[in-house]
Amino acid sequence: MELIQQIKEEAKKLNKRIVLPESHDERTLKAADIAYEENSAKIILIGNKAKVLKDAEKLGLKNIEKIEIVDYETYPKINEYADLMVELRKHKGLKKESALKLLKNPLYLSILMIKSGDADGEVAGAANSTGNVLLPAFQYIKTAPGISVVSGTFLMFLKDENFGHKGLMLFADCAVHPDPTASELAQIAVSTGKTARAIAGIEPKIAMLSFSTKGSAKHEMVDKVVEATEIAKEMAPDMEIDGEMQADAAIIESIGKKKAPDSNIAGEANVLVFPDLQSGNISYKLVQRLAGAEAIGPILQGMAAPVNDLSRGCSVSDIVNLIAITSIQASQK
Repeated sequence: MELIQQIKEEAKKLNKRIVLPESHDERTLKAADIAYEENSAKIILIGNKAKVLKDAEKLGLKNIEKIEIVDYETYPKINEYADLMVELRKHKGLKKESALKLLKNPLYLSILMIKSGDADGEVAGAANSTGNVLLPAFQYIKTAPGISVVSGTFLMFLKDENFGHKGLMLFADCAVHPDPTASELAQIAVSTGKTARAIAGIEPKIAMLSFSTKGSAKHEMVDKVVEATEIAKEMAPDMEIDGEMQADAAIIESIGKKKAPDSNIAGEANVLVFPDLQSGNISYKLVQRLAGAEAIGPILQGMAAPVNDLSRGCSVSDIVNLIAITSIQASQK
């Protein structure tokens, strides 16, 4: 895909430090080796250095020995990080002994590296659940200013270029928040619009999806989307946002003109914001499997620094792509 190559080329210019805490995972090591070769980021691996190098040798990887490997047992900043953790979580009663214990977990160590300015972003999740990846990030990095909710968007590359922006669409939230409020749904919309600009390089046309178009149905679920649309418009007056809207009205011009003739994005949407996680997750998987779309993500949005969570079924190329995307996100922080 041309866009992914463009993202990698842009990432090369940025030289961002992306930390990979799952060095015990074979796919992560292979991805680190490729990312180093492609120069899409300055890679940092976390793990026992001797074991990492031994595993890399078994896999025939030539670049791992050139990559920075942070080992809890020898890393000189561990005490500094522990002191920072205590300072940030003293209201929760965190003691230094407990902080040092937490830092033995690579997911915590990687987040403290970002918090301390020693790394710019993280890619994890190949071997950990979403909850395990996000908990340290929520505790120490937190969300971006003006945003209280983290969400996940997918870049959907469709075979039919008549949809979205030459076949590219963004779907959100498909990964994180099960049942957002109207305010949270608005934040998801605005965050996804920013991702469309920063990562995809397109001007967002955001459709707030529902089973109703412009009052065609009455229900409290529709009311939430209507309210979210108004909030999102106030949050981002420079973005084209409209709703509530059925999916066909959002993406098919002839239907959009009939159902929402006064809409400036009906039939032309390139960003679809789903009313809840169920509909978003189901939709992206159906489009991926039935329409043969290429799904890149989830790209996490809303954190104060980029922390991206992979699927545990991810491929090596998924990790490589997300490393480059995380580099771009880091440059927008």
